[in-house]
Amino acid sequence: MKKQILLGICALSMVYSCATNPLTGKKTLNFVSNSELFPSAFQQYGTFLKENKVISGTADARKVEAVGSRIKSAAEKYLTYLGQAQYLQDYRWEYKLIDSKEVNAWCMPGGKIVVYSGILPITKNDAGLATVMGHEVSHALANHGAQRMSASQLQQLGAVGVAVATGGQSSEKQQMWQQYYGLGSQVGVMLPFSRNHETEADKIGLTLMAIAGYNPDESITFWSRMAEKSSGQAPPEFMSTHPSDATRIANLKALIPEAKALAAKVGVLK
Repeated sequence: MKKQILLGICALSMVYSCATNPLTGKKTLNFVSNSELFPSAFQQYGTFLKENKVISGTADARKVEAVGSRIKSAAEKYLTYLGQAQYLQDYRWEYKLIDSKEVNAWCMPGGKIVVYSGILPITKNDAGLATVMGHEVSHALANHGAQRMSASQLQQLGAVGVAVATGGQSSEKQQMWQQYYGLGSQVGVMLPFSRNHETEADKIGLTLMAIAGYNPDESITFWSRMAEKSSGQAPPEFMSTHPSDATRIANLKALIPEAKALAAKVGVLK
């Protein structure tokens, strides 16, 4: 009976929490609404800015603001073209440059963006920065954060199901099955799920940078520089949340013509 109840809850969750994302055209698993997610994200962003050194008034800070603004405008233009202009109505865009050696950038749900100064020597120019910011904004637009939270909840529910199913076995066997489940769900489900999100964000990001007026071919140059910096130190792809540099570059080369064609239909920003 317990197993049937758990399966029923899981099935109902799958049915009632799937919505089609306008940018991917896919039904996505999402238990968390923007009305719940955005206020929390905005609060966390404010806390982060208070606890870290924000660079302002410099040429680099102005570049982050300018490129971010064009990516935002490209997202608005693209979604209007798709008949989804209202999709961004609750976004509160911000673009901040943070003083840090970390080679990273991110965009919280709702359009709150951070670029670490450590990535600028690799982005080098506006197109390189647009590659990064377009990619990060695309994670937010595709609701990847909410999807990861939802998948994590299902993963936890699955662990409860394993515990129920093995409840009559010895504690050693129960622990063994939990370890098997944990490893299998991580390597077989969660990590591929994350890598798929990275590829989706690359695809949308190429379109956004093209609409914003940046050459998507520059994304190959940027990621080649990133690959050179990593010098083969990344974990094997199947154990990583991200595609390997070689896989990513190959995917980008295949996606660039489509991004350019779509940008031409939507219209490139002046």
